[in-house]
Amino acid sequence: MPTLRIVPCLDVRDGRVVKGIRFQGLRDAGDPVEQAARYARDGADELVMLDVSATPEGRAHGLETVAAVRQVLPVPLTCGGGVRSVADARALLEAGADKVAVNTAAVARPELLTELAERFGVQCVVLACDARRRAPDDEHPSGFEVVVRSGTTSAGRDVIAWCQEATARGAGEILLTSWDRDGTRSGYDVELLRAVRQAVSVPIVASGGAAHAGHLAEAVQAGADAVLAASIFHDGEWTVTDVKDALAAQGVEVRT
Repeated sequence: MPTLRIVPCLDVRDGRVVKGIRFQGLRDAGDPVEQAARYARDGADELVMLDVSATPEGRAHGLETVAAVRQVLPVPLTCGGGVRSVADARALLEAGADKVAVNTAAVARPELLTELAERFGVQCVVLACDARRRAPDDEHPSGFEVVVRSGTTSAGRDVIAWCQEATARGAGEILLTSWDRDGTRSGYDVELLRAVRQAVSVPIVASGGAAHAGHLAEAVQAGADAVLAASIFHDGEWTVTDVKDALAAQGVEVRT
């Protein structure tokens, strides 16, 4: 099994890092360049930066922020938010992103995933899948539905079926966020992780709900290849180094 990747996340709005609960009630959490530099010093394996207002506002990702973060970040950077076309993805990659995450636009037009994979390679294409629990029915047999537009809209798609289709179309990684757990610090949705892990073979980045290293270990046991966290790092409760040390003590192999 590959070593676990620890991935801090910067949700960015108007050039500032923000954090909320279930994508709402966003509060200021600092400067993205300062945060990125700190996480790099602490040993982050990768960084995810999502422009959380780009899609609702109908605009592209803030490229200036991407370029500024790239200047201080020596590890891989995934950027998402407002990616609707190959041109949008190219702009992010040219600004300094290593991978591009797509959510709403891919649901609206799944062919976008294939276009991105053919142009840039599957290793650059990340499906950002925001999942919400619901009562199972014919359209959602797994009991998890896809939500888009920063969690405001149901896509009418079953999470498992969508992840399978997306990887078949060219997504080389899945950033899997539990809408129900986002910002709650109640732990990752391990049932969701197990279900998607059984359905796809590409790497899964678990997101939504981390409060301590034990939660990250649970995500690994459920099948995550990487674990994303935001609040615990932004608020200084844990450093990446602290998390890696705690996970290593539990027998989880982490990068050094």
